[in-house]
Amino acid sequence: MKHKKIFGISTLLFAASFLVACGSDDSNTAESSADSGADTYIIGTDTTFAPFEFENDNGDFVGIDIDLLAAIAEDQGFEYELRTLGFNASVTALEAGQVDGVIAGMSITDDRSKKYDFSDAYYQSATGVGVNPTSGITSLEDLEGEQVVAKTGTEGSVYAESIKDEYGFTVKYVEDSATMYQDVLTGNSAAAFEDFAVIQYEITRGMGLEVIHESEGASEYGFATMKDKQPELVEMFNAGLKNLRDSGKYDEILAEYLGE
Repeated sequence: MKHKKIFGISTLLFAASFLVACGSDDSNTAESSADSGADTYIIGTDTTFAPFEFENDNGDFVGIDIDLLAAIAEDQGFEYELRTLGFNASVTALEAGQVDGVIAGMSITDDRSKKYDFSDAYYQSATGVGVNPTSGITSLEDLEGEQVVAKTGTEGSVYAESIKDEYGFTVKYVEDSATMYQDVLTGNSAAAFEDFAVIQYEITRGMGLEVIHESEGASEYGFATMKDKQPELVEMFNAGLKNLRDSGKYDEILAEYLGE
């Protein structure tokens, strides 16, 4: 679904100038607009985190997060402006009162919940184990004696480490997804451990691997606002999310990026 309510994709220059403005007393801030009862909410998001938010081949800013937000806003009848600032910059802007909310594949954690009000979880992340379809590997048991590959510092690497002794494989580390996928496609490693949504999206784009195993959910993603600042926005997000799930629209949005 093409996003219809973007008021201008932020460049890096815009993001930098926006953060400078975070320290100002400009009356045209999210906090002041919310306090004055304005109907338009300012929402921060990441710049590139496919399939949750990214620019597609046509130059449109799309993704699971973007499409969910658009559908929820339509369902609940509120307007918003989307600021593509990057994850850290969006959180900084939220804390500075420059945006009303953040949707950016943000994991709900105990520490974050002390500072932010989170919506109900709209996605539960998991690790997918991808293999070359021609390898004959169909289960974790088939990885005994093999080398697998994961990106350093990711949930995929944590999951691989947690089960490597049980299934008898070793773990190789790389720094980016493209290198990881290529390592499996060329046969250097038997499997790639990657966020399920990320690897499944790449598979729908013809990347060449197939997922043989999906871990139990590792973390839940939520829409965030500052603590006690926008309770009505969180309420509307939750109500809209429930309606999307009940109507089947939620599943349609996920299927567009992850396949059936």
